[in-house]
Amino acid sequence: MLDINFIRQNKELVETACLNKNLNATIVSELLLVDEERRTLQKKMDTLRSEANANAQAIKQMVAQGGKPSAELVEKGKQIKTELKDLEPQEKEVNEKFSELMSQVPNVPATDVPVGKDESSNQVVRQEGKVRDFDFTPQTHEEIMKKLDWLDTNRATKIAGFRGYFLKNDALLLEQALLLYALSIMKKHGFTPMSAPVLVNREAMYGTGYFPWGAEDHYYTQDGQILAGTAEVALTSYYGGETLREKDLPIKICGISPCFRREVGSYGKDTKGIIRVHQFNKVEQVVLTVADEDETRAWHEKMLGISEELLSSLNLPYQVLLMCTGDMGAGQRKKYDIETWFPGQGKYRETHSASYFNDFQARRLNMRYQAKDGSTKFVYTLNNTVAASPRLLAAVIENYQQADGSVAIPEVLRPFMI
Repeated sequence: MLDINFIRQNKELVETACLNKNLNATIVSELLLVDEERRTLQKKMDTLRSEANANAQAIKQMVAQGGKPSAELVEKGKQIKTELKDLEPQEKEVNEKFSELMSQVPNVPATDVPVGKDESSNQVVRQEGKVRDFDFTPQTHEEIMKKLDWLDTNRATKIAGFRGYFLKNDALLLEQALLLYALSIMKKHGFTPMSAPVLVNREAMYGTGYFPWGAEDHYYTQDGQILAGTAEVALTSYYGGETLREKDLPIKICGISPCFRREVGSYGKDTKGIIRVHQFNKVEQVVLTVADEDETRAWHEKMLGISEELLSSLNLPYQVLLMCTGDMGAGQRKKYDIETWFPGQGKYRETHSASYFNDFQARRLNMRYQAKDGSTKFVYTLNNTVAASPRLLAAVIENYQQADGSVAIPEVLRPFMI
């Protein structure tokens, strides 16, 4: 959520942000109209409350002097009380409308984010690693895994529906090794490992900016809870409603959890294999830091570097992309994606995403800190994928396939294999 004062003073900038993120820009004008109505009503009610206090004080003085309050003062007090009571429903309605509209205003992209409508405008920052030169025709992970009895999608579809899957035998062990290895890297970098709740409430989804924009891409329980698509939701919300201390920042936490996404709009995409699935496992990193964008941008690069460290140690070729305005989330200020090379498919595929938000999420979550100078500020938040499986698992399998159809286990993962 943006500061309403910022929106008032930068209407055109915020409208441009809406347009560049393929969102409705008229929401800004509508918000400012409701904001003006809200402020006018608030001023009127404050005036009435002031008059009510003055009237009550006058009555109190008359009584203290042994007299009786005049009928005029008593009648005025009743009139003011009635007016305030009549205005309360209007106040509630306009405040609810204001909050609803505020939640629909996106974050403003950083100045170095390329403007574009879709993924075609994303920029490749760099490519790292050496693409393996196979002396045989590389197969896709699905072909390899089914021959090794590592994957069953047919029975999974019968049981769980489209995009369901069973990992079997060494595929499951290899996935767990990947996740444990990712956690070991995060622990080395001083992050606190946590298991993250999968079921979260609407406040956490709104607070992290996944609602209202992504509401259709999530699963819901009969109790109104949501199956989260990333541990970011729970981790970022962990200190929601609290006031931290600057000396405790940055807070570095990482979480492991199953994740769920409906994959709305992906009909016909990636129907083979386990690239695009409804349920997956992920290790996520989150940082809460001081209200300084330079410091935040430095952390953005550090967190990206941790993901790159993982891929480099696995000897997986990858490329880093700077995402354009039309291919980033409503709440994100700047976003990198990492795409890992899939030799069986002959292309790079997204495996990681790194974003920073400034105080956009913290305002929605009411997450502050007391600065050294005594002032209270909103924290700045960042998040980044460490390892998401089975997509990263598929990348390992394709890159480590052997001519005889077997898969070599990456050296760094061997200590984590059961």
